[in-house]
Amino acid sequence: MTFALLLGGTRSGKSARAEAIATATGLPVRYVATADGSDPSLSGRIAAHVARRPGTWETIEAGERLADAVGEPSARCVLVDGLGPWIATALHRAGAFDDPSATRLAGVEETILGQIEQLVSTAATVVAAGGAVIVVAEQAGEGVLPPDRTSRAWLDLLGSATQRIAAAADRVELIVAGRPLTLADASAQAAPASAQAALGSAQAAPALAQAAPASAQAAPDLSALRTHGDTAVRPGDADHAVNVRAEGPPPWLREALQAALDGDATRYPDERAACAALAALHGREPEEIVPANGAAQALWLLPAALRPRLAACVHPGFTEAEAALRAHGVEVVRVLRDPARDFALDPAAVPAAADLVVVGNPASPSGTLDPAAALLALRRPGRVIAVDEAFMDLVPGEPGSLAGERLDDVIVLRSLTKSLAIPGLRAGYAIAPPAIAERLRAVRPPWSVNALALAALSALAARPDALAAAAERTRVEREDLQRRLAAIDGLRSWPAAANYCLVEVADGAAVAAALRERRIAVRQAASFPGLDGRHLRLTARTPDENERLALALAEAVGA
Repeated sequence: MTFALLLGGTRSGKSARAEAIATATGLPVRYVATADGSDPSLSGRIAAHVARRPGTWETIEAGERLADAVGEPSARCVLVDGLGPWIATALHRAGAFDDPSATRLAGVEETILGQIEQLVSTAATVVAAGGAVIVVAEQAGEGVLPPDRTSRAWLDLLGSATQRIAAAADRVELIVAGRPLTLADASAQAAPASAQAALGSAQAAPALAQAAPASAQAAPDLSALRTHGDTAVRPGDADHAVNVRAEGPPPWLREALQAALDGDATRYPDERAACAALAALHGREPEEIVPANGAAQALWLLPAALRPRLAACVHPGFTEAEAALRAHGVEVVRVLRDPARDFALDPAAVPAAADLVVVGNPASPSGTLDPAAALLALRRPGRVIAVDEAFMDLVPGEPGSLAGERLDDVIVLRSLTKSLAIPGLRAGYAIAPPAIAERLRAVRPPWSVNALALAALSALAARPDALAAAAERTRVEREDLQRRLAAIDGLRSWPAAANYCLVEVADGAAVAAALRERRIAVRQAASFPGLDGRHLRLTARTPDENERLALALAEAVGA
């Protein structure tokens, strides 16, 4: 989005929508206020608008020359809110309400429409400089035709102005009851179908602990967001790219799967037993459990079920959440973890306007484990927190997990893929308060979790001892790999809690290629927002496998 027009009736939510889009651009924001602050009847509304805007935004009042308020071309977002009050004020300044003669109105109308043309022209220069312009306007002509001449002139001018801006805008939305209806989206027409609803650029700057949405200048490359480690592994490679335990499904799980194949495969799936078993495991109620075709599907349910206005994705992290949000047309702001702080979560970096926050714990690919207190600090009225705990069962004792906490605004997503080594089976689940769980279930396809996956969920819930043992093996393997990585000159690594480590080298692509020549697959991490070509994710394996990786890595880094 570079030039947008947002239309809506009174109290439709158009201003809140515009503010969310402005936040998601990641640019400095200039807010152009057009309402008359001296009018006592408007003072309350103006105060409410001011209170919800970030304090870092620059606010100026629009004068007679609206285009001048936009300012000089620069890489910033200019939000004009809104067009109707500015036109009314222009009519008032010209005395049109006192003298609604045809001669007086004709002169005023010419001046106002001339300013609209200048606004469109100025917006183009801002966009060319790497900025964005958002104009908020009242939807004209929805009510009774006004009885007086000047009010009819206001309505005509507003309609003409919005049509002119819409013709030049990249994106036009009609806001109804707080929900946007897209009337036009030039970026969607130019982008591939998978990227039609996406905004911003997928190219992320070096990670900083700040809100860093994708740039407003171009649609993101959703193919980068949908890059995963399995594509890096060839048959016969030593697999340090996929973060799934390598020993395969344990015998007790194979028995459960065979029994389900023999007894349940001929019937439609019934998830009630799995929900009850998982609820007992986590100390929750069955209605709070939503089985899914892997945790990734659970993430894809979020935008359809919750319909957020502005979602914050904490990065670097599993990118399917952002891909899902963008595919559903949700504005996304990226909150980047700071490598200088070991990628620790900074709750204050999340914009206050975000009504959904998605965060991984442990995070991938950094392996960062955040304390529960940091996650709970994200909570705000009107906001939902979705915590992706896909790797939590690989952490002994699961410190920081919110799976057992009954909170009305927190969703926890879990996966069996990693600990039970069944990525091809696709078994995961969400844990959510009953009201949200019902919304998640409502947007799932029918029978979305097959009988074998449900059997795996039930078996898993009955074997917490097996999970604990897998977590302990993971800890030993990861600590072994971390010790070996610490001895390699020219390589930086970070503390991790799961079964992988993030490292930084001078040239990640070259190192990955050198390892590939030796039939060792690793995950290049440049597709994770906040990271770049220097970063690699390495999955920990047995000590012998870790030794082979470390020796090859040391040779590749030193070459």
